[in-house]
This record gives sequence, C-alpha cells and structure tokens, in this order.
Amino acid sequence: MRDFARACSRPTTLTVSLRFRWLRYWVPIVGWGVVIWTLSTRTFSDIDTAQWIVPLLHWLFPIVSHRNLLRLHVWIRKGAHVTEYFVLSLLLLRGIRHGRPGWRFSWALVALALAACWAMSDELHQTFVPNRGSSPFDVLLDVFGAAAGLVLDSWRHGGIEMSTRSRL
Repeated sequence: MRDFARACSRPTTLTVSLRFRWLRYWVPIVGWGVVIWTLSTRTFSDIDTAQWIVPLLHWLFPIVSHRNLLRLHVWIRKGAHVTEYFVLSLLLLRGIRHGRPGWRFSWALVALALAACWAMSDELHQTFVPNRGSSPFDVLLDVFGAAAGLVLDSWRHGGIEMSTRSRL
C-alpha cells in the first residue's frame, strides 16, 4: 500500500511536462531580449557600425556618394529597430497565447504593451552606454515594428477577434 501511495505522489512525465511547458514559450523571448540588449551595447553604436557597414555598402554600391552611403547606414540602423521589435512582438504574442488557438485583440494589446515597455527600458539602458543615446523616435520605431508584427499575425489568423469576454 505504501508503494502505491508513493507512486501516486510522484509527478508523472505528463505532469512535469505540463509544469515546464511555459519554458517552451518564454525562453525564446528571453533569448531575443538578450539579442536586443546586445544590439544596444557600444559595439553596435552608430560610430562603430559605420566602420564596417559603410565600407560594405561602398563595396556593394561603388558609384553611390559617401553622403548617401551614410544615409543608407542610418536607414539600415532604423530598420533594425523595426525588425527587432517585429520579432519581439511575435514572440510575446506566442508566449501569451501559450499554445491556445486563434488570435485575440487582448493578447495583442498585452504583447504591444510589453514590447513598448521593453523599448523604453532599452532606450533608458542606452543613456548609460558610451557612444549611445536615447531617443523617443527610436521608441516609436520599436512600437511601430511591434504593432506591424501583431497586425500581420492577425491577418495570418484570419482577422481580429474583438470579444470582450476573451481571457488573457
């Protein structure tokens, strides 16, 4: 009888897998956060990235003026903001969805709010990094990228469910 009670009290493989299921959804978010944090370091400041992006652009487009290559460098950097938070919003939505089917507006709002908070904290972090600066425009670009990711994901799932009874 004691063996039966002991066997019943031990967690089964199913119980353990359900207990740690959230890791499958949230570890990629943490990993992507590390990528964003790394891109916010001095190594990826505009001065440092110009040292290798501008020569690469010059090699790819030798007839383009240096001034226009610098402009293209700025566009690439701002495009990186949009792309980083596009991906982050999709990962956040995946984590919030937690394997549930469909697409809900409430899930997207939470994902967008988390991405916006992440963007603000990232810009705050950059104020303390040499050769970096904080910009509200960059936060707007980040939030735009996050919103674009969520809109595209809603289209992928066939539209937006505006139910007020939906649960997070």
